[in-house]
Amino acid sequence: MIEVYRKNQQSFGEFNSGEIIENKPIGFPHESGGSKAYSNIFYWAFAEGKKDSTIGLHPHKGFEIMTYVIKGSIKHYDTLIKKWITLNKGDVQIIQSGSGISHSEYLEKNSSIFQIWFDPNLEKSLYQKPSYKDYQSTDFEINNKKKIIIGENSPIKIFSEKISIYELFNNKDFIIENSNNLFLSIYILSGEIKINKKIIQKDSFIKIKEEKEIKINVISDCKLFCISSPINPKYKTYI
Repeated sequence: MIEVYRKNQQSFGEFNSGEIIENKPIGFPHESGGSKAYSNIFYWAFAEGKKDSTIGLHPHKGFEIMTYVIKGSIKHYDTLIKKWITLNKGDVQIIQSGSGISHSEYLEKNSSIFQIWFDPNLEKSLYQKPSYKDYQSTDFEINNKKKIIIGENSPIKIFSEKISIYELFNNKDFIIENSNNLFLSIYILSGEIKINKKIIQKDSFIKIKEEKEIKINVISDCKLFCISSPINPKYKTYI
């Protein structure tokens, strides 16, 4: 099964009267468009700063929240570290929100990020202490046109079951191998590809299930952001 959600088919959001805009491959349950939560991925947004702008202090509980800087620079503040921290292109932050944490984000003009919420088993995580860690782009290995963000040899450890995250860069056709018991979720950061004779452009989101091999025909140099996650997590998820 392969589902494709083009940018105009995803959920949409904004902050501060459009100073920050979002398209959401996985939106909140009440939002129209895009996919809704599946596996142990609850939410996934691509956010872009149209102006220098701050998202004010707001709370989180339970979820593991990853922010990945795609372009430019952002700043982060939370009630645990109590200071502003700058993150640049390729950097990652992980908030394990546990019993509760509030944070604020500042996006520079023309910066862009992913923010992705993972469900680590809320029946346990809601009673754990919150934590914050950030990682620089140089902390991640790049081998054979693959950058591993979470997974083998990554410094990032999260509680959410069987999550692996990586970027793929390629200008030639290639194959992605997957397991029958895993979802493969792909966001096209750049370029244009073809899967099963269907042309898929930048900012499209692809949700794949029960496909062992996915043949990617590259039309133009591409960068793919990929998440592998369990079809049936061993614990009860929020949805």
